[in-house]
Amino acid sequence: MKHFIAIATIAFMSLTAAHAASLQEMRFHCENDTLKINALLQKGIESGLTGGNALVSFYAHELLGTPYVAHTLEGDKEMLTINIDELYCTTFVETLYALARTTMNGRYSWRDYAANLENLRYRGGQMGDYSSRLHYISEWIVDNRMRGNLQEITPSVPHAQYMVKTIDFMSKHASNYRSLKDDEAMLEKIRSFEHGYRLHRMPYLKNTWLGDKAVKTALRSGDFVGLVTKIEGLDISHLGIIEKDENGNIFLLDASMGGGCVMLEQKDMFHYLRGSKTNLGIRVFRILE
Repeated sequence: MKHFIAIATIAFMSLTAAHAASLQEMRFHCENDTLKINALLQKGIESGLTGGNALVSFYAHELLGTPYVAHTLEGDKEMLTINIDELYCTTFVETLYALARTTMNGRYSWRDYAANLENLRYRGGQMGDYSSRLHYISEWIVDNRMRGNLQEITPSVPHAQYMVKTIDFMSKHASNYRSLKDDEAMLEKIRSFEHGYRLHRMPYLKNTWLGDKAVKTALRSGDFVGLVTKIEGLDISHLGIIEKDENGNIFLLDASMGGGCVMLEQKDMFHYLRGSKTNLGIRVFRILE
């Protein structure tokens, strides 16, 4: 059973970030979350690493073994959910970004982490209601690229190509979403954002090219990777990061539903995705420095 930290317990902590949700708008997993985040950030500072990719990879290894738990962001009200004890693919990537960005800024407070998390997760960097969350990865990258958080490197990878797809899975399957199934006004808000992604042109790299030497050379450990899906109305079905071995082979490090935790997949990505019936390829994103 989840526990939520009392506001009084954290009210004394330093509010160092320029902008973030108020304490009353935050939801924590347990009362030790802030201490754990501070400890992780301290390790990051002490590592001496400064590059975004290196820090993403560093923190991913610190989180290995963290249990996979889905739907941790959902609740009766949209709040800035902070939970590093239970991760699924999206929150894993968000957590890595926020930890890395905070460290790159020379900060080591959970409050700075919270500000960076909000800045990545929500449209325009500000949390509002459920519809303000960047639910689709295509919009997530467009919004965060414009604000200098991330860049998409897929188009520059050898053999990359484009597809056109209408992204409207949420409105077409509203009954699957707690915040949409009984709220027509919220559903209309989601539809309005989906409208901008009709016939959306997006780059991707086919699975068949993942064993290519030029492709592997173009990718780096610590790159964020999204698996492009065949599912109608949906762009990306899973997120993780790339890890390269000493031979330059690329692997997926992710919060794995099948494995039940944050783990490094045993097969390289070419073999991991070979023959997939649902995934067409990948898109790759990198933290901007």
